[in-house]
Amino acid sequence: GSAAVLATMAIFGMIPQVVLGPFIGALVDRWNRRRVMIAADGLIALITLWLAVMFFLGRAEIWFLYVTALVRGTLGIFHWTAMQASTSLMVPKEHLSRVAGMNQTLQGILNIAAPPLGALLVGLLPLYGITFIDVGTAIIAILPLFFVRIPQPENASTELVTPRAVLRDVREGLRYIASWPGVMMVLAMAAMINFLLSPTGALTPLLVTRHFNGGVWHLSAVESSYSIGVIIGGLLLSIWGGYKKRIVTSMVFLVVMGVSSLAIGLMPSWLFWAAIGFNLLSGVTNPLVNGPLFAMLQDRISPEMQGRVFTLTASFSGMMAPLGMALAAPVADRLGIQVWWQIGGIVTLAMALGSFMIPAITAMEELGVKPE
Repeated sequence: GSAAVLATMAIFGMIPQVVLGPFIGALVDRWNRRRVMIAADGLIALITLWLAVMFFLGRAEIWFLYVTALVRGTLGIFHWTAMQASTSLMVPKEHLSRVAGMNQTLQGILNIAAPPLGALLVGLLPLYGITFIDVGTAIIAILPLFFVRIPQPENASTELVTPRAVLRDVREGLRYIASWPGVMMVLAMAAMINFLLSPTGALTPLLVTRHFNGGVWHLSAVESSYSIGVIIGGLLLSIWGGYKKRIVTSMVFLVVMGVSSLAIGLMPSWLFWAAIGFNLLSGVTNPLVNGPLFAMLQDRISPEMQGRVFTLTASFSGMMAPLGMALAAPVADRLGIQVWWQIGGIVTLAMALGSFMIPAITAMEELGVKPE
């Protein structure tokens, strides 16, 4: 019943991405990626099992949740990094965008299916029973990995892992990103978009109640429309594959993302269903912006560098979201709830249109060279 506890738990879950991500990426580049995914999911199952037993015995305390969020967040970064860095070794480069679209579609389906399923289980089972289910799904995630062959990078380091070696690897990742100006610019844009658009998710309930005078079903419609849009965008990308130049696909739909956000910010209170339509369109753009960009990085970055580069980009972008949330609340209270959508839409649109005039971005696929 405490918003402060909920927010603190969310912060503990985000800390690993921002603080530990670059070091985790360096370790993933050195270790067997299949084993990393198995170990990460296995340890997630164990920490969740511990929490389930504590609930069953009636001994669970608030700090248990913080520890669980921190550990699961850390292990989740290990798993995500190993999975992303394995994709380029398993998928032909011409299909990387389509696979990214399929992944986004699955995430959209889960975002729609999981909340009502969770609500159903809360009504049927005690909390420890639901937590035991989470242990079971972790085991289900592990089993296929024993039967799937995941190639390893040919040039992966076999040097003994020491703090000095890991720090050196992280510095190499930073130098690699810095040597590719287009990636640096896109990273700066991604950080700014996270800063501006991530808070809109937290502010959506207030947009629905304060501006559109809606209730719980209106909020449900808004949040579901975004997830439905993600499914549509992911399916479109998996079938179409995007333009030949993947960065063009990302930038074109970034324009649409900016327009969608600005339209929601300008929507009068009596046009609620139009806002639903633009929110769905915003969801459609998410896979079409992110999928081709990740596919390009998977294609152009040397496999033994991917773990470091992916976690460095995620860390750099992720640290901006909490800053945006901290600033968005007072701005929304003082200037109006729609102002943050307006600011985010205008800046996103300006960056997207401006990117077409920057050769380092438009030609970043050709300029990015894999290190020997």
